[in-house]
Amino acid sequence: MRILLLVSAFNSLTQQVFCRLEDLGHEVSVEYARTPALMEEAVALWQPKLILCPYLLQKVPASIWQSVPTLVVHPGPPGDRGASSLDWALLRNEKAWGVTLLQAVEAMDAGPIWAWGSFAMPPESPKGRIYRREVGVTTLRLLEEVLEYFDNPGFSPRWQEPLEPMHAPVRQEQRSIDWTRDDTETIVRKINASDNHPGVEEELLGLEVRLYGAHSEGELRGEPKAVLAKRNGSICLGTVDGAVWISHLKEPGRFKLPATYVLKERLKGIKERRIPLYVDPSLQTFKEITFVQEGRIGYLGFDFYNGAMSAEQCIRLKYAVETLRDEVDLLVLTGGPNFFSNGIHLTILEESKKQGEDGWSNINAMNNLIETLLFSDDILTMASFGANAGAGGVFLGLACDFAVAREGVVLNSHYKTMGLSGSEYHTYTLPGRVGEERAKELLEACLPVSAKRAKDLGMIDALFEAERYEESLKKWCRELLEDEDRYYDLLDAKRERLERDRERIDACKEAELKRMHPEFWDPKSDFHRLRHDFVYKVCPARAPERIARHRRAEK
Repeated sequence: MRILLLVSAFNSLTQQVFCRLEDLGHEVSVEYARTPALMEEAVALWQPKLILCPYLLQKVPASIWQSVPTLVVHPGPPGDRGASSLDWALLRNEKAWGVTLLQAVEAMDAGPIWAWGSFAMPPESPKGRIYRREVGVTTLRLLEEVLEYFDNPGFSPRWQEPLEPMHAPVRQEQRSIDWTRDDTETIVRKINASDNHPGVEEELLGLEVRLYGAHSEGELRGEPKAVLAKRNGSICLGTVDGAVWISHLKEPGRFKLPATYVLKERLKGIKERRIPLYVDPSLQTFKEITFVQEGRIGYLGFDFYNGAMSAEQCIRLKYAVETLRDEVDLLVLTGGPNFFSNGIHLTILEESKKQGEDGWSNINAMNNLIETLLFSDDILTMASFGANAGAGGVFLGLACDFAVAREGVVLNSHYKTMGLSGSEYHTYTLPGRVGEERAKELLEACLPVSAKRAKDLGMIDALFEAERYEESLKKWCRELLEDEDRYYDLLDAKRERLERDRERIDACKEAELKRMHPEFWDPKSDFHRLRHDFVYKVCPARAPERIARHRRAEK
């Protein structure tokens, strides 16, 4: 059936819902709920049988919900009403939370409930990660329930009686840190409840900022709020019972950047607290690259904030891959818990005074990393898309010999919406998996691809259920190595392919870079304008036609 999504942004949850509905065979169109008139126009053009609101900050006009069934996704259990639902859950240290699909009525979150589900709150996870994973997976499960109910004439949603009072949004006074009393756990929880938005307001070294990306520290100690050390762009602050790392800061009217980029010369005299290139994930500190070895299999994690990879981060990850090739027979790239990867680091480029030079350096560092993966002919490599990926981050994974994904993950395998033609060897790896024609379609359509569809297209080799993802991943890896003859046959075939395709692979990269050169170096290129709008979160007046299919129908 025809379904319309009314949303405030085409964010991760909206994309998950969009993809699942398309996978189920429905016709889906999206409109940004900027004004009542725009929403009413979308309904008039698309004539939907059902309206869904996965992420909505505005109110749906009565003229819409009174005429078309309109369901709102609320990231809280039945009875929870109001904004900042996940924020409050984290601040209160809830052990379990939920998602409710309820019908839009005049009062906020007061309509009858169509479906709801619960999930365990993962410990020490930021709000964004829970929203993309636990909330996303639960929403998709409930969505399929609702679609079954929708065609069942005997179904009636359950009214909320009695109606609970609506809680207020979380304000900065509830988020604020008392450095003389709050312990490390409390500080991390407050920042997690505010990450990715709106951050925790604070004054550091005489500068007004907002804090993001908190990590507890196991060894360093110092005066509360004193800067004790720095590492890979982050800073370590003392607390009453230990220390906490802050990876990113944001000045008023600006955008998030690594903490040391924001504080700059204010950090004179602060020493770099170094750790090895990669460490065990259990190490209690700020760490970006981790490694765990289980027999002949190695799991290489890289948790870069928001999935963005600077030139320096690409170089470090490249060195890690080169080092670990001598340690294992199968190297599994697992990315991070929030994102697998989203490609080059747009905010650092926006901050740069030499945007062309630094952008060119970033894309070449990314290519060098991928080249190392592609030509690792003495081992097999695998990408584990346990979290969302976009642009060059998708093609980082597709450069591996195998790729698997968690159910509910979304891959944005395109560049055009950022004004880029793209590199990362995508003109070699993507057609090699899906064919030339399909690769062109994916790059031109600029639409999210569900993990399920990626499996159907041949982009990935296996799809695992969200609830048992880690277990299924490890089982798949062990089985890949069980048959020694098969393993060496795969390795021989890889070497033969690389030898056969070497000139074509190099030609693909050179052609990609030739197209990208003016995109980085020309100050008037679309890339600089679109990157600026993306970094500063400039919202378009209405949804683009690639997702607003009702406007295509109008033409």
